[in-house]
Amino acid sequence: MTKTRFLLKILDNLESYVCRALLALFVLLLFAQIVSREVFQQSLSWSEELAVYMFVWFVFFAASYAAKLSAHNRVTFHFKWLPEKMAITMEAMADLIWIAFNCYFIYLSYDFVFNKMNLFWKSQTLGVPMKYIYLILPIAFSLMTLRIIQVNYYKLVKGIDVRDPESLELDELIESNGDDNDAQKNNNAAP
Repeated sequence: MTKTRFLLKILDNLESYVCRALLALFVLLLFAQIVSREVFQQSLSWSEELAVYMFVWFVFFAASYAAKLSAHNRVTFHFKWLPEKMAITMEAMADLIWIAFNCYFIYLSYDFVFNKMNLFWKSQTLGVPMKYIYLILPIAFSLMTLRIIQVNYYKLVKGIDVRDPESLELDELIESNGDDNDAQKNNNAAP
């Protein structure tokens, strides 16, 4: 595997790697806090605040990862009643609105973090400037926007249907259940 392919693989799975690392770290941190309190009767005052910030970053990176998998909650049942091309067009238009919202939010959050936020705002126990905590907002919404564009590129240009694995599994179950019901009706109708 060349260096370029390796780098592209890391970038394509960036959110997944970051989410795994953050999840492991904040669970270990909370476990250490519990052991410290119960066994040593000492509290790590900074650990809870750090765990909260790590969880917030985890949630925002996970939202971007969900956009990559096209796994965000959306109402799509009405698209089944439309012709396929119209359903694809309507979903793409909805994604354009989503992208527009994300771009506006990126602008607002960037402006807040870099222009309006007081440099002296710091977290209570860690003493870290809050600017670094809030930096997740423009980062995550930028990544999410890129992932929405990526999913639509795969779907509209390459013809690859990128969907949440759970929704694909559910569709297969519904289809197989419908096939089973049809087979049962045919068996019952036969003399």
